[in-house]
Amino acid sequence: QVQLVESGGGLVQAGGSLRLSCAASGLTFSRYAMGWFRQAPAKEREFVAAITRSGGITYHADSVKGRFTISRDNAKNTVYLQMNSLKPEDTAVYYCAARRTISGGSWPPSLYDYWGQGTQVTVSS
Repeated sequence: QVQLVESGGGLVQAGGSLRLSCAASGLTFSRYAMGWFRQAPAKEREFVAAITRSGGITYHADSVKGRFTISRDNAKNTVYLQMNSLKPEDTAVYYCAARRTISGGSWPPSLYDYWGQGTQVTVSS
């Protein structure tokens, strides 16, 4: 049974930092590209960042470029999202997702195979 478990969310002031983690089990982690998405109330789920299987190529949404960084540790079956200079508009539930593919890209949510349950990030002004 595949499980993706996010952690690291919380309440932070604007300008602060958080590091999200997503621990994967039940799959061969190194065969999956990984992504982070977020969903704010009454909004659609949106792409935040993605990383190839090896971690050699990363993709970031324009809204987070220069502030967020995705990375992975295949030995620990974990993907991370380092979030710096947080803004109130970053407030959302953040989800990690896995897609079995040899390629890389900023794909839409529908192309991912597995999802975590999400972790809340709240940025106060």
